[in-house]
Amino acid sequence: MSSEARRDSLTPGKGEVNVGRRVFLGLTALGALGVAFGNGIQNFLGDAFGSGLGGLLPGGDRFRIYSITGAYPKIARDKYRLEVSGLVDRPTVLTLADLQSMPKTSFTKTFQCVTGWRVPDVQWEGVKLSDILDHVGVQPGAVALSFESYDHADTESLSLDQARLPDIIVAYSMLGAPITTEHGGPVRLYVAPMFGYKSLKWLSRIRVVDVVEPGFWEQNGYPVNGWLDGTTGPTNPDPGLT
Repeated sequence: MSSEARRDSLTPGKGEVNVGRRVFLGLTALGALGVAFGNGIQNFLGDAFGSGLGGLLPGGDRFRIYSITGAYPKIARDKYRLEVSGLVDRPTVLTLADLQSMPKTSFTKTFQCVTGWRVPDVQWEGVKLSDILDHVGVQPGAVALSFESYDHADTESLSLDQARLPDIIVAYSMLGAPITTEHGGPVRLYVAPMFGYKSLKWLSRIRVVDVVEPGFWEQNGYPVNGWLDGTTGPTNPDPGLT
């Protein structure tokens, strides 16, 4: 069954959210507007829609929780595994304890969705993605990273240069507590200088590759590079926004 068919057929249950095809297409269109026109359209959307579409659209400083598949994968913290492979010297599998034993990075940022809603002053804690790359050793010829999710649907990408930015982390804590299942826990990607769709939830695998592989949202119309100022080039023109 295709991912689109799954989105249409899944029925919400306990701990699940159903995002149908019409809502999905609406979010894609609104996201494209947000990238094209920047903060102005995002502020307009927030004022205009409030908590419409079942709370998925902008309005208010709170998170909107939704998923591609219509359900949240539940991964026990002691069973969590992160595979790091591809063009690396030391392919490895990291547990949550392994990640927590590595040098810790923490900061407070505003989480910004491309459809307009935002949540200020979100506390994040985790391991810099660059530290994980140094841990496994990146081989010559590597150009980008591809990310996969435990939901078996979402994927994402970053260039190697982007992955080494200091505010891109593999996160295991947010809002001063372990990341919940609904927020993408126990471990998720957090890409502070870009819109929220780049911050893949339920991170299961990182592959170091020789070409940028557009992720799920990019294959559905979003830019590969979704910087917070609305630009879509490979580098961040305004780091101050984060």
